[in-house]
Amino acid sequence: MDVMKIGMIGIAGVFLSILLKEVKPAFSILISITACIIIFFFLTEKLWYLADTFQSLGEYLTIQSSYLKSLLKILGITYLADFAANICKDAGYRAVAGQIEIFGKLSILALSTPILAAILETVQKFVIA
Repeated sequence: MDVMKIGMIGIAGVFLSILLKEVKPAFSILISITACIIIFFFLTEKLWYLADTFQSLGEYLTIQSSYLKSLLKILGITYLADFAANICKDAGYRAVAGQIEIFGKLSILALSTPILAAILETVQKFVIA
């Protein structure tokens, strides 16, 4: 049912934005951003559910909790960077959007290096043994 709500909010935002684009372009962008923010708040509910699920999985698996926390941070960075970049693109600021995307990718790379090091260490143990 949430998907229908999100779809309707998105479509209504787009229609209102299109209608106002000719009359007041600034309001058109504000309506688009507002629709995005409303949709993003619905998304945060799902992200909290995923965080709880990952935490539950961490209790059952023999994975270090720092790895699960890193995965959650990576997921959050992915959504936030994409969200911010898309808003900038809609507003006509592609260069800013590109920089946000690059920063998000580098942040993900920085967070994932300990996980990559652990994977390589595990692979090395199997190769040597």
